[in-house]
Amino acid sequence: MGGFFGATSHRDVSLDVFFGVDYHSHLGTKRAGMCSRLFEGGFEREIHSIENTPFRTKFEADLDRFSGSACIGCISDKDPQPLIVRSHLGVFALAFTGIINNKRALTDEYLSDKSHQFTAMSDGGINDVELIAAIINQKETLVDGIQHVQDVVEGTVTLIILQEDGNIICARDAKGRLPILIGKDDEGYAISFESFAYQKLGYVDEYELGSGEIVKVTPDGYETLKEAGEEMKICAFLWSYYGYPNSTYEGVNVEVMRYRNGAIMSRDEEEAGVRPQVDYVAGIPDSGLPHAIGYAHDSGMPFGRPFVKYTPTWPRSFMPGNQELRNKVAHMKQVPVQDLIKDKKLLFVDDSIVRGTQLRETVEFLYNNGAKEVHMRSACPPIMYGCKYLSFSTNKSDMDLIARRKVQELEGDEGQKHLDEYADAKTERGKCLLKSICDEMKFDSLRYQSLDGLLEAIGLPPEKVCTYCWSGKE
Repeated sequence: MGGFFGATSHRDVSLDVFFGVDYHSHLGTKRAGMCSRLFEGGFEREIHSIENTPFRTKFEADLDRFSGSACIGCISDKDPQPLIVRSHLGVFALAFTGIINNKRALTDEYLSDKSHQFTAMSDGGINDVELIAAIINQKETLVDGIQHVQDVVEGTVTLIILQEDGNIICARDAKGRLPILIGKDDEGYAISFESFAYQKLGYVDEYELGSGEIVKVTPDGYETLKEAGEEMKICAFLWSYYGYPNSTYEGVNVEVMRYRNGAIMSRDEEEAGVRPQVDYVAGIPDSGLPHAIGYAHDSGMPFGRPFVKYTPTWPRSFMPGNQELRNKVAHMKQVPVQDLIKDKKLLFVDDSIVRGTQLRETVEFLYNNGAKEVHMRSACPPIMYGCKYLSFSTNKSDMDLIARRKVQELEGDEGQKHLDEYADAKTERGKCLLKSICDEMKFDSLRYQSLDGLLEAIGLPPEKVCTYCWSGKE
């Protein structure tokens, strides 16, 4: 994934952007960058690796050099950015979040006239941001160039541009899969992926871009350069997993949605007669916790924390590139509360079950610490398809997903024709999938949130929400 933050004002905003970008650190762990338009003119830019050191620590020493009335910054899980570009459209800094699935074809097309080149990175590939800039520069204006990007890229591109004059152009991707929000204070404006980032800095909600909308932001206001499109497919995972609890997208707060989602899971299980009686309902930290709170409140069973993550000195568990090391880090962070585990029946809610690797170790950890029963709940439906619109997963194949792998084990290629049935716990195939995963993971029971239940919790019209990874529907 990744995220960005920018601000333009009649005052120095470098510190705002420093903290604003830092508030997006949950969205990526590879690289981060800042670029400021200095008071005396020109740009100052810095990019650092944040794989083993947090954003604040890396950039704190650079702050004095970034003083300026306009600044952008980003967290990236992929390429170094922002990049500073000089072209017939002027000099500008560019950052984006999303994914380009047809990168090779676009690169080959751009190079086909033999008069262009790209800077190669150490692996021989090219920076996605440089490719986006090249596509923009094929047109006569920035707006036409950004629209051209949206037309030719297969995937998702949500971007931010800092211009020489200190104005900022931001563009939400064509289907609105990712958010861009604008906040306002007395002297200027902020642009952010996460709304809470600018709220904490004293800005108030001002505007949320629509699908494909392009907006220019100045210290004195903002104007739409290209109107929003009708169609929206905002990513449901924003609410169920990777969005920060304080943030709100399309009027729906993340934390509130998660409480509601957990309550709906409990309600539906009670109606189906499959809700177990346990000593504690618990969440898999961190994003599973609010789903579990909602489940506990609806069920009337107490909420507890049978284990607590020790995070002050441990990096995030998905941070290392090696899966074995990620699992080890996740295990080391889990510190048990023995009195809440030994001889207890426990029901855990996780935000999702993707590969199941770390969850398997969590269950072993609980049983090794004396748990009597471990029931597992997923706050979203079985993930049947790898996401092709965003880059928040490292899966190389759909068969890395535990649900798809179990379907293949149960029924071979024939089973892949009936994924809708396997995703529905009311069908025979759905019941077989639950039992197969339970047996492998040693759960006492397993249930997934239904797609209808998840959409009810989000509360937006279903056609405006992307559910591709569960339904396979565009």
